[in-house]
Amino acid sequence: MSKFFQFLFLIVAGCWLLVSCNSNYTAGKKKGYFKIDFPGKKYQKFDKPEYPYTFEYPVYASVIKDSTFFDDKAGDWWINIDVPQFAGRIYVSYKEIGSQNKFDSLVNDAYKMATKQHINISTGITDSLMQTPNGYGGLYYDLGGNTATANQFFLTDSVKHFLRGALYFDATPNTDSLGIVNDFLKKDLQHLINTLKWKSVLPASK
Repeated sequence: MSKFFQFLFLIVAGCWLLVSCNSNYTAGKKKGYFKIDFPGKKYQKFDKPEYPYTFEYPVYASVIKDSTFFDDKAGDWWINIDVPQFAGRIYVSYKEIGSQNKFDSLVNDAYKMATKQHINISTGITDSLMQTPNGYGGLYYDLGGNTATANQFFLTDSVKHFLRGALYFDATPNTDSLGIVNDFLKKDLQHLINTLKWKSVLPASK
């Protein structure tokens, strides 16, 4: 894993360099919003034989197969985790590391998705190295300000598996009104990360 973490260190250093030029922030008085009743935290397992990974997700969410993600064609193992109560969606994309998907390129693509698309409107981007209970490594991006997504991450074993996730809301970005909902769903995103497991045998592509 030494090569993996050395590469991630360079990515983190580059991200801090970009953010330092776009980090002007003025704290203001928060507006008042209606109280939101949140459901209790309870999880279920996503474990379908045709997918190369398993994880746990909230019972108040549903998993559907993804068809498109931005301008990229969705892969066989891409899914969306919808939370309709809060108009939230976690986009999950997966790629097998190999000759067509080089490890360095996948990491760079995840970095660009998290930073370059939001660098002009974000008040700050914090990227944190992760090491999950199951021994996988990755980066977690926490974006401040009125960005379309405040939470993105990727996890990998740096040899075979590479999974990326991003939490979005079907609403006009507003850090004040969405902040409490974002914090609630962020815990679900972290639970997904901590329960993610790869399968030893990769299913055949459909």
